[in-house]
Amino acid sequence: MFGKPSLVTRIAVGKMAGLVVGLAGLILLPFFAPEAGWLLRWGFLLWYTTLGAIIGMFGVFTYHPVLKLPMPWWVAAPFLGAWMNFVLALFAYDIMQDIMTATFGPDGLLTSPFWFVLEGAIFGFLVGYLATRFGGEGPETVGR
Repeated sequence: MFGKPSLVTRIAVGKMAGLVVGLAGLILLPFFAPEAGWLLRWGFLLWYTTLGAIIGMFGVFTYHPVLKLPMPWWVAAPFLGAWMNFVLALFAYDIMQDIMTATFGPDGLLTSPFWFVLEGAIFGFLVGYLATRFGGEGPETVGR
């Protein structure tokens, strides 16, 4: 299974890593934000599972056609994770602000929801590494 590059392996590894992080969010979120309901907890689980799959799938592209630049996994995966969490922070700003304030206090340094962007970059780097390590990268993963 891990012998040759495979897009399916990349996506599976990304989904497994996302599932682990999403389960951690599902289980640990009530400790950080007791008022967080089940909808938000399930949302974190599904968000990170989907984000892991997207990052895994994105490893097929190793070259940017418009900018004419190489896109190694250690650039593309963190960028994609950060971008997607930035979009999440924009849409769920109020809820994430409440979580960060409940966790770090009202005057804490880390009260901005945009810290999730950094967390997304770290998650993207981790998933990108694992997906590339076990599933390969580039067009050869498609198996033409």
